[in-house]
Amino acid sequence: MPELKGDAIRRVAIVFAGGPAPAANAVIAAAAVSFMEDGREVVGFFHGYSNLCRYHPVTHRLLPDQHYRILGQADVRGVRNTRGVLLGTARTNPGAEIRTAADLDDPDKTRSLHAVYTGLVDLGIDALISIGGDGTLRSANLLVEYQKRLPAEARRVAIVHLPKTIDNDYRGIDFTFGFFTAVDVMAKEVENLRADAAATSSWFVVATMGRKAGWLSYGVAIAGEADMVLAAEDIDGSLTIDGSDDGPLDLDRLCMRIVQTVAEAERRGKHDGVVVLAEGLAERLPEDIVAGTQRDEYGQLSLGDFDLARIVAERAMVLYQQQTGERKKLKPLQLGYESRCAPPHAFDVMLGSQLGIGAYRALVEEGLHAHMVSVTGQLDLQYLPFERLIDGQTLLTEMRYIRRDSDLYRLARFLEQRVERREGWSPGRRSEG
Repeated sequence: MPELKGDAIRRVAIVFAGGPAPAANAVIAAAAVSFMEDGREVVGFFHGYSNLCRYHPVTHRLLPDQHYRILGQADVRGVRNTRGVLLGTARTNPGAEIRTAADLDDPDKTRSLHAVYTGLVDLGIDALISIGGDGTLRSANLLVEYQKRLPAEARRVAIVHLPKTIDNDYRGIDFTFGFFTAVDVMAKEVENLRADAAATSSWFVVATMGRKAGWLSYGVAIAGEADMVLAAEDIDGSLTIDGSDDGPLDLDRLCMRIVQTVAEAERRGKHDGVVVLAEGLAERLPEDIVAGTQRDEYGQLSLGDFDLARIVAERAMVLYQQQTGERKKLKPLQLGYESRCAPPHAFDVMLGSQLGIGAYRALVEEGLHAHMVSVTGQLDLQYLPFERLIDGQTLLTEMRYIRRDSDLYRLARFLEQRVERREGWSPGRRSEG
């Protein structure tokens, strides 16, 4: 048998970082089994980079079964459909100090990258499988860039990345594992809310996870039969303060769009419903509305700490009464966290398993380094170089939005509650008895 391209890779590490996602264990298990059945050793690090970033050969050694585990068949058999993350996860970011390529030459700013690299080398790791979102992809790329600056004789660790996010806002892959499970869980919640709304002649305003993009909100609205969905992709001049497509979102205009939907439903004799909002709309609100909300190291809003649904529901109720003289109850709710560790959808298990096997094929069969594993078509594997996914100047990834010319966008618009925007509209009255 001819020697495989990556035959020198004998010991592989797996790191899962960022938020949980359904089918995480399918990915970890498939990757681990692929290497183990080929006689290679697999090391699973606990809780992302949290221990690797603190590694020091004297003051913070990495201990087996405390900071990592050498995985065996018993660890990864029968876990594909289980909840949670087998290895645990964390948001520790080894590249938090890096803002530009020049920072990679600063020993102080690369202290965490150095600790990760040294920890991997000292444990005899030949390759690292990084599993996570775009921030984790960025960390993987920074480890690649850090190694480029090492002396020629220094040991290198090959790196491949497997894309993970329930938000599905990843460039380079059609759908990420966990997305369909998250949509399914939240869509069922919306169905329950629709029944509640019908029983009480009220409306719900639901904000879903998804960061800046509208993938989750659109999926939840379509599958849950919501009456309306709005995401950042829907913002144009009709919803902004200055009338430009890129301007700050006008809260009153956003709420009036909801009021119109509710009023039109009332006119048709429908006195209840559900509106779905993408949490990323908050990023477009003026500073005076989001003031006091925490931000991350990149200046982005901590969307989980901002109650978009409550703010919109309360303002929409006021505007509805002003416009109609009638009161209408709009109840706010945030959805998302309950979906991250739900039992995985069969498609997510299939997709995650293929991505895990793709890590083996990328490293061993293809001999690749600094590539992301992707899937398209009939679960066909593709391998994308980091340089196609990350801006060489900013060292950041580019978010993927729903295209307004896409058939998915048209589908959501077709299925939602029709709104006849006209002057002088008024709601119908709910009949008594």
